[in-house]
Amino acid sequence: MQKIKSPNTSLSCRRKMTTQDLIQEILQKNPLITQEQILEKLQAERARTGGLLGDETLLRLIAAKFGVQVQQNTIHNSGILSTNRLFAGLYDVTVAGRLIAVFPAKTFQGAEKSGKFATLMLADNEGILRVVLWNEKAELVEKGELKAGQAVRLVHGYTREDRYGKTELHLGTKSQIEHEPETKAIEYPSIEKFATKINTLSIMSGNVNLTGDIKKVLGESSFIRSDSSVGTVTRLTLADDSGEVTVVFWNEKATELENTLKANARLLLVNARVKEGQNGGIEVHVDQNTFIDIQAVQMKYTKIASLAEDQIVNFEGVVTSLRESKEVTTSKGETIKLAVFDLKDDGGTVRVSAWREHAEAFKDLKIGDKVVLENVYVKKGFGGKIELTTRTATVASVVKL
Repeated sequence: MQKIKSPNTSLSCRRKMTTQDLIQEILQKNPLITQEQILEKLQAERARTGGLLGDETLLRLIAAKFGVQVQQNTIHNSGILSTNRLFAGLYDVTVAGRLIAVFPAKTFQGAEKSGKFATLMLADNEGILRVVLWNEKAELVEKGELKAGQAVRLVHGYTREDRYGKTELHLGTKSQIEHEPETKAIEYPSIEKFATKINTLSIMSGNVNLTGDIKKVLGESSFIRSDSSVGTVTRLTLADDSGEVTVVFWNEKATELENTLKANARLLLVNARVKEGQNGGIEVHVDQNTFIDIQAVQMKYTKIASLAEDQIVNFEGVVTSLRESKEVTTSKGETIKLAVFDLKDDGGTVRVSAWREHAEAFKDLKIGDKVVLENVYVKKGFGGKIELTTRTATVASVVKL
């Protein structure tokens, strides 16, 4: 076994137990069980837990169900380890980093044992580590005490190998979770450091992390499952600075996010899976094992110098003058309210005409107030000068400075 060299690390170890070692120990301690039975139960447990737990952990649960106490690895560690130096079989492990994904807690029910667990994704400057919280530690997720973006130190954990051969950290009764100060958080990277560029995706990419902007939501559709129940799928186009890819959201993820998946929003995906699409191209699939973070659409404001006739723009400026507030009669005989005022930005001043409910919203407007207008129309007014005028779709607000 490779020896870990680190000035902050002290290790003593023997050969760690493999999954085959665990199977053999179960067979030796309970001769009434066959290897076929163990493998059948292992496959059933994999399906029940959705691939969230590694084979080593599942085999230890299976051993307990058969009344077999298997040997624990005797590899111990003290000190802080970076994520890329961990290997399965370590005990008393301490790591620190930023939480980049926090998945909801789940319960499990077995013949001999039941409880709950939750999973996290922790990033330090070396890599990303999957963390499994058991029972009362999982309750911290339920209570909302652990959230993506927090910097934490995980103390007295132990490492296992997941079903794909990757090392993961487990936190049990004796483990501790400590919150790092905000000043420490800046030392740890964001998920962007570990994101895969879209133009490098291939069928062989497997599970990936992606960040990008939603270019277009392609729509939601339904399908019939093999058990005759109805499922839901939503597709969108995600773009980064290298290219575009179709992202597919399945079932509860599609339903959960139907009101937040909007064009131009920033999307973060942790543990999404690359698959071949229906047309033979590449798609990225999102399911219950994917962590999703959607950042609100960043409003882009047009400057006065860039305003052109017949545009629909977003604009923000400071009130420099209040021209008039009155009621006018339209050609159809309708009496409506009108408020006229001037706004300035760093490029000049523009006149604004606010109609109907927008005029009412500005009835208490004062010089020096900041006004934000979304979806406001640009036209030429008196003397051919550019003006802004509200319309039904305009969203207007006043920010007191």
